[in-house]
Amino acid sequence: MLSTGHPNHGEFTVKRRPLPAALALAAVTALVLTACSSEAENSDDNDKIAGADSAGPTATASSGRTAAAVARPTMTLPDDVKEVFSGWRTGDAAKDAVLTDAGHAQTAVTYAVAQGDPKSPALAFYQSGTALAGSQDWVKGIVDADLTYSGTVSYFAPDVSVFDKGTAGVAYCADESKAYNKNRKTQKVDRTPPSEQSYVLYSTRLEKSSDGVWQTTKLASERGSKKCAR
Repeated sequence: MLSTGHPNHGEFTVKRRPLPAALALAAVTALVLTACSSEAENSDDNDKIAGADSAGPTATASSGRTAAAVARPTMTLPDDVKEVFSGWRTGDAAKDAVLTDAGHAQTAVTYAVAQGDPKSPALAFYQSGTALAGSQDWVKGIVDADLTYSGTVSYFAPDVSVFDKGTAGVAYCADESKAYNKNRKTQKVDRTPPSEQSYVLYSTRLEKSSDGVWQTTKLASERGSKKCAR
């Protein structure tokens, strides 16, 4: 299973990445979390944000520029790392723009770990505020432990709320049962069996930047969430 510093970045005993307790206290307000169904839609080409290579839906920024027109970082994950986003299209352009950037923010963390770079420009592009600070600390902890990732993480059952033109919230589930720690030096994969800790409920707050990018500014997580268990 993927390692986590929960709640201390110095420990690597359970699976992947709830952010520190202090950041968890900054949970998204006014975001109603729906139960994450075990019957989430199967992934198809329209749902994937694999590698986050595409800009996603076009969203109009307050400045008149479009999010798609902004020069976005290219994030190509290693061949043995895959992310699958299921049900991340609603058909509503405003909500889909939020969901796309929320997905990119998640991929940016995986990419930063794979690159061994807590200061990855991609991470700072899609996150800011306490979310960015927590993610940078988290990536540093993983890198300092000579670890990286291998396997597949599935993100499903997103619940998006657009509060106004500049703020939104997204809650979603993660299934990490097929993702594992990999030693960065030896390349050995630790195939620890999955457990209830493999399922995570994320709650995020996003704010639109001047360039029209929905940046994740706050993030909280609940590991072992029964709502997300499959």
